[in-house]
Amino acid sequence: MLSPLLEFDKQQAIKQESNFLIGIDEAGRGPLAGPVVACACFIPPSIVEHFNDVNDSKKLTEAKREELFVRLTTHSGVIYGVGFATAQEIDQLNILQATFLAMRRAAQRFLRMPDSCALIDGPYPVKGLSLKQQPVIDGDAQSLVIASASVIAKVTRDRYMNVLEKLYPGYGFAGHKGYGTAKHLEALRTLGPCPQHRRTFGPVRKLLPGETLFP
Repeated sequence: MLSPLLEFDKQQAIKQESNFLIGIDEAGRGPLAGPVVACACFIPPSIVEHFNDVNDSKKLTEAKREELFVRLTTHSGVIYGVGFATAQEIDQLNILQATFLAMRRAAQRFLRMPDSCALIDGPYPVKGLSLKQQPVIDGDAQSLVIASASVIAKVTRDRYMNVLEKLYPGYGFAGHKGYGTAKHLEALRTLGPCPQHRRTFGPVRKLLPGETLFP
């Protein structure tokens, strides 16, 4: 039995008149620290049923996300790209525009794919993306290719935050992944922001009285 997510993609392929559906999603819009990470993912129709167990990354355990990440990123038929927007770019552009930047970077390898359509998680088309695109609200819970992109983006970002834990010890990045937990806020008050903190986000900005963000 096919999953509802795969059925949705089959209907979208007919609606968009495309056999090359590219799912695009992001991870990390809400945290106080670290990058926003996007993924663009294409799974050929001939192998898509091998990933029938893919689901919205938020609905999966960490172990299941890791298992799916390995399967998706090592299968020879799956094509994907990952794009980052740094904390500094988020501060300069705002989080929405930085998310679009990360998505455009993730989609670079698909720009010359003929007859393609990008299914974008969320209500807005990606500004500046030169691909036919269709926004899908709650797309990671509806579309298999968007859900696959969500898994790759989430695991990639989580692993990146584990590296930042070693580079900036004391903040607990490996645990909360940059989100504004009580432990993170206490570390911020004690240590002050590090270069990976988003200085335009309220809880961080409150600790920077009088600082010029963009000298």
